[in-house]
Amino acid sequence: MFTGIIEERGEIIRREDLTDAARFVIRGPLVTSDAAHGDSIAVNGVCLTVVSAPTDGTFAVDVMAETLRRSSLAALDAGAPVNLERAMAAGGRFGGHIVQGHVDGTGTVAAITPSENWTVIRIAIAGHLARYVVEKGSITVDGVSLTVSATPADPTGDSWFEISLIPTTLDVTTLGRLAVGDTVNLEVDVIAKYVERLAVPHARDRRESEAPA
Repeated sequence: MFTGIIEERGEIIRREDLTDAARFVIRGPLVTSDAAHGDSIAVNGVCLTVVSAPTDGTFAVDVMAETLRRSSLAALDAGAPVNLERAMAAGGRFGGHIVQGHVDGTGTVAAITPSENWTVIRIAIAGHLARYVVEKGSITVDGVSLTVSATPADPTGDSWFEISLIPTTLDVTTLGRLAVGDTVNLEVDVIAKYVERLAVPHARDRRESEAPA
């Protein structure tokens, strides 16, 4: 499990396309300082398993076709910056929110509005994800734990949400390099998904019990 607090901005050193997967070699001196084969590291919000961790500050991960299809990792190549976070230690500080590293889908940067002290980024998302996004709730964008600062007033219209980023977040993560049209990985709050899963059957049973005979 992760918390969405990025430890360092790494860089993809090499990409090797395989038959139904891809292998990435990533530079990340901090996250590899105690990394070993089999450890989990989130790369732009995607939980990946370390398959090799030499002592030169790099590590290798294999990304299967399903992950490439559902995330923005498919578009990355050598030279691309990535957000890195090691799995949370059991006694660690919980700085963000519950992040599994299981990307639910992607969004598209629709607008970027800078101001003196922060930058607002609007992200367009698919309708099936929009129902899990609420104002002042948590969402993970490219692995970064963020608070939703705005959602549409009319939930039946366009699906989008906004995040407001302080200079530190822009500086230490890849979010400061985003441009309109870029694709980002999204993980909605897992608690919302569990609540929905548990509530739907009860709501259906209630509707059926109240239906006219």
